[in-house]
Amino acid sequence: MSHQDKLIIFDTTLRDGEQSPGASMTREEKLRIAKALEKMRVDVIEAGFPVASPGDFEAVRAVARAVRDSTVCGLARALEKDIDTAGEALKDANSGRIHTFIATSPIHMQQKLRMTPDQVVEQAVWAVKRARNFTDDVEFSAEDAGRSDIDFLCRVFEQAIKAGATTINVPDTVGYNLPDQFGTTLRTLLERIPNADQAVFSVHCHNDLGLASANSLAAVSNGARQVECTINGLGERAGNASLEEVVMAVRTRRDLFECDTNLDTTQIVNCSRLVASITGFPVQPNKAIVGANAFAHEAGIHQDGVLKSRETYEIMRAQDVGWTQNRMVLGKHSGRNAFRARLEELGMVFESEAELNEAFSRFKELADKKHEIFDDDLQALVNDAGFSAENEQIRLVSLKVCSETGETPHAQVVLSLDDKEQSGEASGGGPVDAAFKAIESIVGIDSVLELYSVNSLTSGTDAQGEVTVRLQKDGRIVNGQGADTDIVIASAKAYVNAFNKLLQEQNRPHPQGNAGGDGGSWMNP
Repeated sequence: MSHQDKLIIFDTTLRDGEQSPGASMTREEKLRIAKALEKMRVDVIEAGFPVASPGDFEAVRAVARAVRDSTVCGLARALEKDIDTAGEALKDANSGRIHTFIATSPIHMQQKLRMTPDQVVEQAVWAVKRARNFTDDVEFSAEDAGRSDIDFLCRVFEQAIKAGATTINVPDTVGYNLPDQFGTTLRTLLERIPNADQAVFSVHCHNDLGLASANSLAAVSNGARQVECTINGLGERAGNASLEEVVMAVRTRRDLFECDTNLDTTQIVNCSRLVASITGFPVQPNKAIVGANAFAHEAGIHQDGVLKSRETYEIMRAQDVGWTQNRMVLGKHSGRNAFRARLEELGMVFESEAELNEAFSRFKELADKKHEIFDDDLQALVNDAGFSAENEQIRLVSLKVCSETGETPHAQVVLSLDDKEQSGEASGGGPVDAAFKAIESIVGIDSVLELYSVNSLTSGTDAQGEVTVRLQKDGRIVNGQGADTDIVIASAKAYVNAFNKLLQEQNRPHPQGNAGGDGGSWMNP
């Protein structure tokens, strides 16, 4: 596709998506999502905010080294330390981009930056030039552009392009705009900025009024050729524009949009499931494109119409976004190669034989418990196997729970702490409560349970239950996941997984925190 025909998809699940409270990801989890995005042929992957913490720096560097086919991007405020740290994190990328930003709305300049408009323009130009020392691919964002003066936006963008910015991003940072208004803003900028043809114009819309995807599409209709979005619409506050919604709206309505993406849309559902599983943010059933009911029909009139002609009630084919009616037919007699091949089809690739062997062993155990194994079972199985088992300080060895009518449930648990087994027991209001209290008696970490969620992965009484728990300690929020055909065991696995993450990340600042130790309010474009 030509420059005008191609819509660049900039995915910020690993950066803006991670700013959702409770969605913090480990280095290994970011790598898994990045590889799934690369397989989907996402153009640009914003891997994180390198200056935020050593952990974020290492995650961005790991993604930059692992991803070859997509551009890897790092976020940086218009500050020397931010830009230099981003440049260092991206130095091994096959294709790297520095995304630098500064606020341009009156309220941000006056109340947050304490800078005059002239100072903001000067800082923006300096930042772009500094970033160009590391890469020719520099993106400049005007934070809170949606509430900025249009004349000032024209001025700062023109100067940023002169300084070497190749992408100009227009964020609706607080989700304030309406589609007609935002579309007009993009058209005005493209018409009034003399050197607008020397950069790709991008949009980054938040969903505070539920209009992020609509605003993004309005901008595309008016000349924007990059959309910044996230899988499942993940993001801080009400989230960001949803990648799947933007991509499929453009592809489905080619009669209205004069552009298209290069994405392999058949990978959308698998990527959605992976992000939901890792972050612990389940997809609502009626979510467009990736929700369980997105292609389901219950009304008799609808069913009759679809049976006669799918197009009567479906504007997209379910298969085009990755839905399939095919069931997983692997069983306890299936071999390692067949297991590996199916996982690769689902976008799950192991970096070592040891990881494959661990997952295959769990697969065999599961096959002995339930007759039919589905793709969702495999996704949970691989997540449960864990790509970072070497970092586990706590491991569930055994659990025994007694629960009967008229008696207080009681649990006995054995955990391995740094390879030393310890036992604990406790009573509780139910079997899960008793198990959690028994685990707490051994671990001894004072935390707050903020979420306990159970999701049935497939149908049937032998279905695996996937449990998500969310723990908070000293401002740090982590998610733990566990899956098993026994829901109490799944709950215990999730609780232990969350405690492991607390131990692993206790020194890592949250992405919403004060990045780099100064000016944390510069955080989000």
